[in-house]
Amino acid sequence: MPEFVIERNMPGVGKLGAGDLKAASQGSCSVLRELGPEIQWVNSYVTDDKIYCIYRAPNEALIRKHAEMGGFPANSISPVRAHIDPTTAD
Repeated sequence: MPEFVIERNMPGVGKLGAGDLKAASQGSCSVLRELGPEIQWVNSYVTDDKIYCIYRAPNEALIRKHAEMGGFPANSISPVRAHIDPTTAD
């Protein structure tokens, strides 16, 4: 299934506490359950003012629907073209 990187501009998000992040995660998971197994949240990285999320979905439209239903931004959605890591250099 295709993977996507989603950039969410959320000023101050890095200052949120564990409880706030848990609530946001629960909201996202609730929407995912409604949308069904075609869309999967892999993981996310929280920075000072943005969240970068990795999702698997058949298309960008389903990711946009998830964001709309969840009430959070999806400022940029980019398909993953390749995976690299330190072992790629070997």
